[in-house]
Amino acid sequence: MDKIYFDNASTTFPKPPQVAQRVYHYISHMGMNISRGCYQSAYQVEEIVFETRQLLCDLFHGDAGKNVVFTKNVTESLNLLLKGYLRPGDHVLVSAMEHNAVMRPLTQLSSMGIGFSRIPCAPDGSLLADRMESLLQKNTKAVIMTHASNVCGTVLPIAKVGQFCKAHQLRFFVDAAQTAGVLPVDMQEMQIDALAFTGHKGLLGPQGIGGLLLREDMPPLLEPLVTGGTGSISHMEQTPDFMPDRFEGGTMNLPGIIGLHAGLQWLRETGIHAVYEHESSLTGYFLEGLRPMETCGLVHTVGKKDVSGRTGVVSLQTPCHDPAQISFQLDSNYGIMTRVGLHCAPYAHKTLGTYPTGTIRFSFGWWNTEKEVDTALKALRELLNSPAG
Repeated sequence: MDKIYFDNASTTFPKPPQVAQRVYHYISHMGMNISRGCYQSAYQVEEIVFETRQLLCDLFHGDAGKNVVFTKNVTESLNLLLKGYLRPGDHVLVSAMEHNAVMRPLTQLSSMGIGFSRIPCAPDGSLLADRMESLLQKNTKAVIMTHASNVCGTVLPIAKVGQFCKAHQLRFFVDAAQTAGVLPVDMQEMQIDALAFTGHKGLLGPQGIGGLLLREDMPPLLEPLVTGGTGSISHMEQTPDFMPDRFEGGTMNLPGIIGLHAGLQWLRETGIHAVYEHESSLTGYFLEGLRPMETCGLVHTVGKKDVSGRTGVVSLQTPCHDPAQISFQLDSNYGIMTRVGLHCAPYAHKTLGTYPTGTIRFSFGWWNTEKEVDTALKALRELLNSPAG
């Protein structure tokens, strides 16, 4: 049975061939650390790391490559931001569509007297931006917001929120897990102070690498989450105060960075506009194919009903069937891989009206085809027209 992968919102698969090739080459023929060894091979690896920082800075219009901080993933990046910046007595705003990568750190910090308020969203996931003003408090310090929902794909108005933050002298932190490499992100135009990303989704790198881009004035305002050896100022036991060493203690995930470098190069050559257009086309094709099933009450499409203002993520309810069973049968009977449940975003599901059952999520990527979408639609029709188990 041929396999069809529709879980790209979790991690993109497959990766461009050069990602695996570069990681293999590093492990097999290089393999050394940077900022430690004083020899040519280490300097060559360090040059790749430097180039990767610059590629990210160029992609997101950051201030400088030195302000790109590498982490394990977007979750660690967000933890670094929230735990490094917020102090007892502070208050922040978040959207009602946030992932647990934001909400669990904030819930943990609430025991330290750090509060948050949720900006409400419409039932399709759209941000009700006109509610932000009323939620401000005297101690509000920042807005933390996802760029797009991982549940339903709805894109939030980041540029508009950035202008709001600038007008009210608030810091603006953006979770770009679902949009980095798919939608344009301009830290300057969007007034973003800190951008958290993961490398294994739209940036097409391997798992285990992510990062953070900071505006020039942000590093002194953040306490490091992890400290340790950096290979710099080793005669001192204090953490360096310069970038990026201030936040990169310990041995770096160099295979991950090198794989990310290859993914970023592929993305630059292909163009994020081409990636978005392909994913958007498949999303529209899938939504159109779902309409007859929706009319019959077999499925309910969550979020927006067309491709405007959304990424290539489509979540479905199956009113007459257990979604977990349908997802299981899609895989076991047809080889179609989806994700089912609450997608680590319980409040988003409450906003969308899909809590606690959750949804089946289809998320499209560069290597998916209309033929695969046709197979998924046919499989859904067959399963949903059968008696509920």
